[in-house]
Formats: sequence, C-alpha cells, structure tokens
Amino acid sequence: MKYEGMIFRPPSEADSLILQTTVGCSYNRCTFCAAYQGKRFRIKSFEEVREDIDEASRHQIRKVFLADGDALSIPQKGLLQILSYLKAKLKGLERVGIYANAKDILRKNVEELKALKDLGLGIVYLGLESGDPEVLKRIKKNATVDQLILAAKRVKASGILLSVTVILGIGGVEGSLRHAAETGRVLSEMDPDYVGALSLMIVPGTPIAKEVETGDLVLPTPFGLIQELETMITHGRFTRCFFASNHASNYLPLRIRLPEQKEEALKQIREVLQRKDPDLLRPEYLRAL
Repeated sequence: MKYEGMIFRPPSEADSLILQTTVGCSYNRCTFCAAYQGKRFRIKSFEEVREDIDEASRHQIRKVFLADGDALSIPQKGLLQILSYLKAKLKGLERVGIYANAKDILRKNVEELKALKDLGLGIVYLGLESGDPEVLKRIKKNATVDQLILAAKRVKASGILLSVTVILGIGGVEGSLRHAAETGRVLSEMDPDYVGALSLMIVPGTPIAKEVETGDLVLPTPFGLIQELETMITHGRFTRCFFASNHASNYLPLRIRLPEQKEEALKQIREVLQRKDPDLLRPEYLRAL
C-alpha cells in the first residue's frame, strides 16, 4: 500500500484496510486540527487506487476505510468506480467507511448516497464538534449548525449509518455549558447511530494553541469536561444510539446505548462529579490524540 504522510482513521476502523483515496483535507482550516498540516490536498487517480486494491485483494478483508480527511469530496463518478472495484476484488468485503464534511454530503442528493450504499458504503463519519453556532464560527468550521443537521438527516435518509464526533472543552470555560447543552440539542436533531465524544487536546502550532497561550481561550478542568459530558447526555434525545467517550483523550471512558442506559450513565457521571476524586479519572500520562 502506498501512503502519503500520516494517516488517520476513526477508532472504530482499527481493523479496517486503510485505502488512501485523497491526500489531506480539502478545507484544512479548522483551528483545532493539525492532522493534515503540510499536506496539499489532491484526489488520487483511479490508477493509483486500483494498484492498492489489487495488492489488498491477496488478503481476506472485511472492512475498508477511505482516507484522508474528506474522501466524500471525490466526484460521484469516481466514488462509484472505486466502490465498484472494491466490491469486485474483495470478495469478503462487508463495509466501507468514509470521513465526510457537511458540504460534501450536501453536494449529493439522497439517491446518490443510496447508490454509494448499494456498492458497500456502510458508514459516514461526520464531525459536528459543537452545536453552538458561536463555537463553530470561532473554530472556523466550514458549516453552519443548520447545514450539519441537514447533512446528517440526508445520510440517515439514505440508509447509511451515521457516526458523529463532538469535542468536549472546545467552547472554553466561558462557553462550556452552552456548548454542551447546544451540542446535546443538535445531536438530538441529527439522531445519529453513533456518537464519539473526544476531549480537546491542544496541538502546538495550531491557531487554537495560540488562543490558549494568549489567554483568549481558557480550557475547562478535567471535571469541567465531565460536567460537559453530563450536560450533553442530559440534553440528548436519541432513537437508537451507541455513545462512546472512550477515546484516549477523555478522562472518563463510557460506552453506552441510548436511550436505554441514559439514567445509569448519568448516575455514574454525577457520582464522579460529586466526589471529585482524581483517582477516578484516566491519568494524564495515558491521554493522547
């Protein structure tokens, strides 16, 4: 397999073949993200991708993840070609996953998304980060709350599974509870199949790191982040969702099914908040991106 630069994938794609179909991120201006710094965005040619698929076809592969940052930006014809070839060459293939931003999703109608699903696209990973419009503006997210909700509903309407990422702490201390409450509300409107909650970790050299250095952004304490988690879950209303905060960046790992385990999870979180015992949290040296 031929990879260019560092490769990133969702935690749930740990056992997937990572197939790099684009290099970098077409937007690459979110203030908190350093994943694709130094990469100039381009869509790989089908010939490049085909060579990697041919190589992978010598192995038994169940899942494939299309990297880099927003492979859904590939024009529909190109995506159909890639998915068709994957389906033809990888006989045991069960699911293909992909990162997407809201604008890439909204460039496709439901029928186009269904066509991708019919060829194996099984899950879309969408970064919400925050449901607070002011936070989205500050972090230079390239979508509004309304666009993010509409994009989520379009994925759901196509029958493709939807996984949404949110970031604890990204509203800072001042906007902490508003960020959490609004994120819970927007998640309810999206009604995703999966939610992954991460905690903001500052990467040197990013614009948000400068905000922290100057004091323009003050980060919540570990228990402040857990309070956000409690608020987010409290405000969330889901039909059927697997909610996880077990990413390595988080202080309190949770894996819960909502709505069934909502009250049980809130009880656990509130006990941690009441006790404020640091020993109940993931040690700082174990936290990572």
